[in-house]
Amino acid sequence: MSIRPLLDLTAAAAAEYLDGVPERSVVPTADALAALGSLRRPLPDGPADAEQVLRELHAVGSPATVATTGGRYFGFVIGGTLPAALAANWMAGAWDQNGGLSVLSPAAAAIEAVAMGWLADVLGLPAGVAGGFVTGATMANFTGLAAARHALLARAGWDVEAQGLFGAPPLTVVVGDEVHVSALKALALLGLGRERVVRVPVDGQGRMRADQLPPLDGRTLVLVQAGNVNTGALDPAGEVCSAAREAGAWVHVDGAFGMWAAAAPARAHLAAGVELADSWAVDAHKWLNVPYDSGVAFCRHPDAMRAAMATAAAYLVRGDEREPDDYTPEVSRRARGVEVWAALAALGRTGVADLVERCCRHATRFAEGFSAAGHEVLNDVQLNQVMVRFGGSDEATRRVIAAVQADGTCWCGGTVWQGRAAMRVSVSSWATTEEDVERSLAAILRLASGILAEA
Repeated sequence: MSIRPLLDLTAAAAAEYLDGVPERSVVPTADALAALGSLRRPLPDGPADAEQVLRELHAVGSPATVATTGGRYFGFVIGGTLPAALAANWMAGAWDQNGGLSVLSPAAAAIEAVAMGWLADVLGLPAGVAGGFVTGATMANFTGLAAARHALLARAGWDVEAQGLFGAPPLTVVVGDEVHVSALKALALLGLGRERVVRVPVDGQGRMRADQLPPLDGRTLVLVQAGNVNTGALDPAGEVCSAAREAGAWVHVDGAFGMWAAAAPARAHLAAGVELADSWAVDAHKWLNVPYDSGVAFCRHPDAMRAAMATAAAYLVRGDEREPDDYTPEVSRRARGVEVWAALAALGRTGVADLVERCCRHATRFAEGFSAAGHEVLNDVQLNQVMVRFGGSDEATRRVIAAVQADGTCWCGGTVWQGRAAMRVSVSSWATTEEDVERSLAAILRLASGILAEA
């Protein structure tokens, strides 16, 4: 039986969905959400026609999605999906390759190695870094921090992979006061603890104050943030790395989205010094705009990364070239490098720079529009993040956020910044146009005006 009719149907349904995204509400309607109830039924006793299954999935599922792949979703740092990356994702799905070992998929291993090199290049990382494709920044942080844990304890004569942490020499973990929750989760998973950290004060933009670093030594792990999730600000990596290097400490960079500043010449100065660290975490499903899920862990010290991540068994056939699972927590996994390769091949160096720069320009336009209307922008908009406050009160701000989310023209999230409620606008999608920005800005200002007039 040919699978082509089913794939043709799928392509048509996907194209219909994507064609409708620009004009649909960013959030699903109440009717669309109610229709999801039709899926809650007992497991069928027998097989069903695959085409009918796909038709139901499209009819019920597509209207109930959030249009994060469109140009007017600004709620979180979520990129859309580049056409080349989406097509490559479909191709990789058809291949159905296990990306763990080269013997399982020579194609996936080779493509991944090329994509890893391109990524390191465009992000300005040093030659010879090791890397692995993981699910996202949480696991990328986990991987880089695991390499750090190995290296720091190995210097103290302790094999943490063999002996665990029971009786191990203590490590000091230093973070900024605005450390992201994903990094804390990674520390918890590694047994280093969310609360056993030394917190460094931050400035008004959430950047770690390098002049407030505690004493560092050869058993210290410093976690730097490249891209505050509220302000977009990057910690002063150069200063931190200089102090850490003198003391023999390890620096890990949580650069989920902020590290992409290095790819845009006009913004690269914001990421100065990031390349001096020992390990890095970055997302591809954010500013590179590849499909979920896709994160990347890099490490300056390949031996430490392999020691923390590699597995061995008699039945696992290993070749002479780079083995992907030596650098990731997973053994079996999908071939994430395929869509990353496609995105970079399609964009090229200048295309990546333009994608980052356009998003930053759109964020600046939002900030200018808010300020011109008399609303308070709380951050220095240097990257893709904008925080705005309405009416000078938490209550008014939260009412505007709720109204924007219910309206559906665009979607923006709420946050609390240094004790004050704010709306957060994150511009991360290749699909966002100037028209999307103006349309969204007009809707937000209209809703805010009405709410403040009522007040």
